[in-house]
Amino acid sequence: MNSISITWNGHSCFTVEKDGFSIVFDPYGPNTVPGLAPLSLTADMVLCSHEHSDHGYTDAVTLKHSGTKNPFSITKIDTWHDPEQGALRGPNRIHILESDGLKIAHMGDIGCPLIREQKDLLKHLDAILIPVGGYYTIDAVQAKAVVDDLAPRVVIPMHYRSDHFGYPVIGRLEEFTGLCRNVVEYDSNTLVLTAETRPQTAVLKLK
Repeated sequence: MNSISITWNGHSCFTVEKDGFSIVFDPYGPNTVPGLAPLSLTADMVLCSHEHSDHGYTDAVTLKHSGTKNPFSITKIDTWHDPEQGALRGPNRIHILESDGLKIAHMGDIGCPLIREQKDLLKHLDAILIPVGGYYTIDAVQAKAVVDDLAPRVVIPMHYRSDHFGYPVIGRLEEFTGLCRNVVEYDSNTLVLTAETRPQTAVLKLK
């Protein structure tokens, strides 16, 4: 079955795997995100949206060097971490992965509106991994507007606060999910995406 496994490791860090090839996005450093344990991951590749310590700690990932072929085509979109063209927090990079008709995007710490050309590249997403906490990124209302505009099939919120983890200044998950329909809460931190996965806002649960 054609599928992509999406595993949330906390904050904005995900492991995306297909056909034995895995990519880690935005690993956070030790003691950078309140309430989250240090990461120790293994993958074939690491992609970071920017170099801040809660997104660019590549030492958390051991590369396999297995020779497994990368099934993904990767498109990078350069954006900003803030609404003032990087003046506050610098650049941000969106990554789009495509393989066998499935297309997902990791939005990083996006903090600015998308322009038309960027929206065109982000059309027809099967899944979007999007920050919703505000303060450092777009907030819940802004994230919902992006989702409504791009119309991805599956929405996976990230970079938010709960009772147990996250920066005190950012918003809670419920501020976003309260705006959404078809919210599905998972008992695990992994979603297996296929062409048959129904439209939803997927809330993954840390182990």
